[in-house]
Amino acid sequence: MKEYSIGQMSRHTGVKVTTIRYYESRGLIPSPARTTGGQRRYDEAALERLAFLRHARELGFGLDDIADLMALAEAPSEDCAPAHEIARKQLAAVDRRMIILAQLREELVRMADADDPGHAGKCRVIEVLGDHRLCIGAHEQPDGSAVSSGS
Repeated sequence: MKEYSIGQMSRHTGVKVTTIRYYESRGLIPSPARTTGGQRRYDEAALERLAFLRHARELGFGLDDIADLMALAEAPSEDCAPAHEIARKQLAAVDRRMIILAQLREELVRMADADDPGHAGKCRVIEVLGDHRLCIGAHEQPDGSAVSSGS
């Protein structure tokens, strides 16, 4: 049976060592056996699980959804409907983000293409960034809520 150090797991999957440790602490990757020197030794199943996790993260799934998907993956006789529901929920989230990104793009084009007189004091980019009410659309705030504005 092939075993992998945490560094090898990182190199094979592209997941940082600190992230692997975090996933392990969350129970997403099982705690591996350790050598007498205390070094983690992961098996092939752990490597496959980490690759699954990384791919799911690349697609934007949250860790709770990934845990649910992994549980389904480990129970092949279970109904697949929950996996599809999780995927549909993620698709809806991506669609919402795409709408917000399209609005952000429109606002940035408007800002960048403004015909300014050349002085920072009358620069549309600086004015809009300083007063959100000058934006023409809605876009996401740091807390994730969408804010409408109009001008």
